[in-house]
Amino acid sequence: MKGAVVGAISALGVAAALPAQAAEKVNVAFFLEWATPNQIAKVDIAYDKAMGVKVNWTDFKTGVAMTEAMLSGDIDIAYSQGLAPFVTAIQQGAPLKMIGIAVVYEANDCFVKNGLGIDSSNASELEGKTVAVPLNTMADFAFRKYMAALKVDISKLKIVDQAPPYGAKSLADGAVDMACIFGGASSKAAGEVGKPIMSKAQKVEAGIGSFDVISVTEKFATENPELVKSFLEVTSEANAAWKGTDAQIAKVAKEAGMNVETTKKQMADFIFPTAKEQLEKYFSKGGIAASAAASLGLVFQGDSDGKKIAKTIDGSFLK
Repeated sequence: MKGAVVGAISALGVAAALPAQAAEKVNVAFFLEWATPNQIAKVDIAYDKAMGVKVNWTDFKTGVAMTEAMLSGDIDIAYSQGLAPFVTAIQQGAPLKMIGIAVVYEANDCFVKNGLGIDSSNASELEGKTVAVPLNTMADFAFRKYMAALKVDISKLKIVDQAPPYGAKSLADGAVDMACIFGGASSKAAGEVGKPIMSKAQKVEAGIGSFDVISVTEKFATENPELVKSFLEVTSEANAAWKGTDAQIAKVAKEAGMNVETTKKQMADFIFPTAKEQLEKYFSKGGIAASAAASLGLVFQGDSDGKKIAKTIDGSFLK
């Protein structure tokens, strides 16, 4: 698999050197079970109208899968890709750029199976048990942060790589003792058989939070800067138009593959920063985007190449 990824990275690099051609269509990756205002623009074909091309949307289960699709040339833009899989891809040499912040949200939960008697007060009792984690995602990042804050030795856990729907099922079946989850329906399912290892207040106190990014291949950004700008403009307009009305929530719920109640609950703590806020807080020199990416580098690789990551963070398309 590693060889295939390296080969895809090399092929994409060669393609980037070829003469630019205007795109006739744009392929965008997104998540089901992840409710965002831009899904209204997606349904209303607002992206196609503004960009003047056909926009094809493909759903993925993880941000890692999004990266692989971008490297293979199947996806041009990834909407709401987790910061963790983005950083991991950059560290492996993938030619991607972070061009926007999709959503800021509370860190994903890790649910402990009911009946185990384990919570934040005795979390060390997880050692020796099995945990489902979608590796190299923001749920993985949150998991590692939780375990560090609660002084749990990760090396003493049996970690199985499972996407959220499967992790929730494994938790219900008793195949795992804890499952780290993202996505509304999967989180709801896990919450029916388990409880979060840390409360919202504890997360805030520990400084554990998350945000997803809008990423693009360097090739597509270089050849189609106006399309990239238009994509971000439509997204910003959808965010600005979001009022959380019953009609809007119902429309997003249907597109996200969730019911209204789950969608409303999921979006209650979502923050969609404006282009101005993104430029000032995230993409400014020493901003949140670069510092958070560097922090993830420490978590996943044991060290951080801040300069390398900084070069892939580009807020110019928001201007």
